[in-house]
Amino acid sequence: MQILRQPITRLELRELAQDTFGDMIKCVADVKCRILAIDAELHADLERLLLEEGSAQEDLWGFNLWVDEEGEDFIEFDSLINIRAWQGNPSRDVSNPEVREAIKSIVEQFITE
Repeated sequence: MQILRQPITRLELRELAQDTFGDMIKCVADVKCRILAIDAELHADLERLLLEEGSAQEDLWGFNLWVDEEGEDFIEFDSLINIRAWQGNPSRDVSNPEVREAIKSIVEQFITE
């Protein structure tokens, strides 16, 4: 479990995934601070890590990266921590297109080819 402070390569991401799910790695992005926590069994663990670092709950969104996939199949916007009706997101999916785009941008910032 770590907060990325520097970009990592797709190869490094694949290697991290081998320690947990093999072909997938769980992530939580802080869309306001533009930081990314990765590599835990639960999104909630990554969420807690970012909260301890000073992130605000409403800025944290969970998702999965499928390390061998490309394009739209690389990011899966699915996490229990995303269920928050009070923020207009009643499901595990990230329904707000602006939040999705922010997550994609953060992933592009930290995960390089």
